[in-house]
Amino acid sequence: MPARTCCLDLDTFFVSVERLFDPSLVGRPVVVGGARGARGVVTAASYEVRAFGVRSGMSMRDASRLAPKDAVFLPTRHGVYGGYSKRVRAVLDRYSPEVRAASIDEFYMDFSGCEGLYQRSPEEGGDACIERTVREMCEAIRIDTGLPASAGIGGTKIIAKIASGRAKPAGVLLVPVGTERDFLLPLAVRKFPGIGPKAEARMAADGIQTLGDLVRLPSGLTRARYGRVLAAVERECAGTPRAAPLARERPAFSEHDPQGLGVGSISNERTFFDGSGSDARSLEQLLRLAERVCHRARKRGVRARTITLKLRTTDFHTVNRSRTVEPTSDEGTVMTTLTELFRAAHQRRLPIRLLGVQLSNLIADGDPEQLSFCFERPRPIGCAMDQVRRRFGYDAVHLGQGARGASRKVRSPG
Repeated sequence: MPARTCCLDLDTFFVSVERLFDPSLVGRPVVVGGARGARGVVTAASYEVRAFGVRSGMSMRDASRLAPKDAVFLPTRHGVYGGYSKRVRAVLDRYSPEVRAASIDEFYMDFSGCEGLYQRSPEEGGDACIERTVREMCEAIRIDTGLPASAGIGGTKIIAKIASGRAKPAGVLLVPVGTERDFLLPLAVRKFPGIGPKAEARMAADGIQTLGDLVRLPSGLTRARYGRVLAAVERECAGTPRAAPLARERPAFSEHDPQGLGVGSISNERTFFDGSGSDARSLEQLLRLAERVCHRARKRGVRARTITLKLRTTDFHTVNRSRTVEPTSDEGTVMTTLTELFRAAHQRRLPIRLLGVQLSNLIADGDPEQLSFCFERPRPIGCAMDQVRRRFGYDAVHLGQGARGASRKVRSPG
């Protein structure tokens, strides 16, 4: 049974989602990540703007310099993209018995042994059958979500990933088991995962442009210098005789919160690439961070005795302030404490680059503690919000901005 690993990559995912909201962006140079000239990095760049040298991960200022005057710069829509990724995942689950999310826009699937499920006739070969099925899967994604996808199929994850890159945009490429060497050797060295720009530059200085140049190096110091990467390339050239297990799943934006775990801490941070210039905006972000850590604490089944605020200004000066409280996982209590800590910590009046919230000194819900006084009111709003989120997703309900003063107001979109 030949190994058949598929790597599916959603093409310019964030740009493609933005084009669903605004079809006039189709065919235009688009940069997602912030306003032109803002601080921060590019989240995604359309193929039209990549022709000018703009790439994801580069600074927004460099992107602004390289992009044409008619390029459209858009902020990132937090809380929107994850829903589209889940819809794509639902399509993939219909086609493969084993699916793993590598990121919000990349998935791996195992089609080994699936020929019997999808063959239309005895004359249709296994490679042709799986390639056709993956093409149908990509078309189903386009119909169900409106998003373009590219896919690569091979005997290993690395071959499949390289093939998916070669298939862009919106294509499918299958590398039959046994042809890996012919597929890899003509490729530029940068196409192999793990070879970055610095390694590429070193190789170019040694006259190595392609993976074939690397493999054909004669014995000596130069070949020994690249021994590790050379071994990886040779391993992929040799292919694999059987299917290997897919790696563990890495779902997008998912924190690790084992139920009942009382050790360690729970924290979330938010970076402002353009600097937060007002206390109102900072407190609004602290409210969102407080919501997140309290939701995670209740999900884990713990409460915190210590609340910590982390504040970093644009000159990278960092302040940490903590306070010990009665064990809590309540947004109102946490936000009241954070507001007081913020007022005391933000004395330098410089724009804020980063805010962070941490809950620590945790106790499990069943651990013994001092009894509450009879006049202390229970605070059920967080648990009610958790019930809504379990059914409709985390962003289905949020505290209203009046909760900065520890109010109980709830805002639900729609």
